[in-house]
Amino acid sequence: MMYAVKELLKLIWASIAWAGKLTGKWTWKLATAPFILLYWFVKNLFLAVLATPGILWRIPIRAYRRIVRFRNWALAKVEYLQAESAKWKTMFSILRSPYSMLRGLGFNPQMAASLLIGSTALTTGVVVNETVFSEPSFANGDTGIYSAPSDAPSFFSPEYNTLRVDLGTTPVKLLEITDVSVGTAYVGSALPSGATTTIDVGGSGAVGTYLYVGEMEFSKNRCETLELSDISVHTLNITHNASDGQSIAPSAGTIRNRAILGGMGMAADMSTKGGLYDRVWIQAPTSGVHGQIDKLTISNLYTKGGGCVLKRIRGGTLTVTLNSIGGDSDLSTKAFQIGTDVKASNIVNVGNYEVVMAVPATQSIDE
Repeated sequence: MMYAVKELLKLIWASIAWAGKLTGKWTWKLATAPFILLYWFVKNLFLAVLATPGILWRIPIRAYRRIVRFRNWALAKVEYLQAESAKWKTMFSILRSPYSMLRGLGFNPQMAASLLIGSTALTTGVVVNETVFSEPSFANGDTGIYSAPSDAPSFFSPEYNTLRVDLGTTPVKLLEITDVSVGTAYVGSALPSGATTTIDVGGSGAVGTYLYVGEMEFSKNRCETLELSDISVHTLNITHNASDGQSIAPSAGTIRNRAILGGMGMAADMSTKGGLYDRVWIQAPTSGVHGQIDKLTISNLYTKGGGCVLKRIRGGTLTVTLNSIGGDSDLSTKAFQIGTDVKASNIVNVGNYEVVMAVPATQSIDE
């Protein structure tokens, strides 16, 4: 009995001791918890302060790297599109080579198209040309009446063989006509009924208009006669022209320099190369509406059957150079004439000489 009581007392004491230890442990933890939390807060705050400069330094670097990656991606796409565009351009250049070859040989657009369409051996290139060149245009050298700045003619007929440009309210950045034969210069051609000129450029006295140009070049042309009248420009260059008699008498004036402006409202370039025409005519036909061209180039036109006329022009610079003018083998008739109504602030008149010239030969090209 005593032994049982003794063992019970030991068990009770052990239970009391264990409970005391457990209570003391949690009491200590609860007492020290705020200090431990404060320690971790201060520690993490200190580490964040130390890391902040590094984070701020890396942000612009990372942003720059993202921008570089986007830039490289965009450039890769642009280069790919440019490469594809060049491939398509090369392919169509190859496909249209039969048409270009015939135009290079001197055939006019109608004749070249007729030969290709009528050919018994139709190739892929011919089929493409029938599609691409079916519509007449100034760039392709087709005849007709063009209302600048449109590249398509406002009037077109196979029987109408004049290249005519009517200028209106829209200024043209560049108008260029090169490497063509005009008038009766080729077999089977004739001047239009009532016409006396092969090249006629300028405003119209009938409606009171002028042609305003920034720069105009009339060079390397063959004319039976060349007459300049009613022209006022800042700089007049008359150089190295050969003529069957000449009378060059421009007047000094005070003319301001000029350029034709237009911004986004300005017409795109109008350029044609090669062709056979009975006449080349550039005018401003609407009353009170002057023609405006920033740069006008007429070069390597071979004409016969009529004269070349430049009239009613107001501009910055007019250059007449390296032309061959004449056709009656008579120096006294003065094939090249510049009257006193041609005025300029600066006049360069050098290298012009007289030489007897016969009528230009008729080219063997058949319309």
